[in-house]
Amino acid sequence: MDLFKAAMTVRENAYAPYSNFQVGAAIRTTSGAIYTGCNVENVAYPEGTCAEAGAIAAMIAAGETEIKEILVVAGGPSKVSPCGGCRQKISEFSQANTPVYMADLAGDIEEITIGGLLPAGFDKEHLEAK
Repeated sequence: MDLFKAAMTVRENAYAPYSNFQVGAAIRTTSGAIYTGCNVENVAYPEGTCAEAGAIAAMIAAGETEIKEILVVAGGPSKVSPCGGCRQKISEFSQANTPVYMADLAGDIEEITIGGLLPAGFDKEHLEAK
């Protein structure tokens, strides 16, 4: 899977001197383009950024706004899922049935949808007046 290869490649560039937990993410948009991101830690921990957020920023910077599918890979003992904040970010640019793939370093991949990861998520309909 090309998303796995892209996420593994960018994961190597992660800046994770504090946790040593490197994460890579790869997004395929509806146009077929692939955008990647890696985690970037900061000594002031809350100021770091997640791999998924980096990939989304790259997608937006390129002028795209629709995630077709996303894959996240990390080096822990099990597959890693996007954090709560990243689930919300992914949801902003996808549909409830958009696949989210979670992979380990060996290439074992588990699939779920963003709707499965973020049931009853906050979305733009919550802001619309009735």
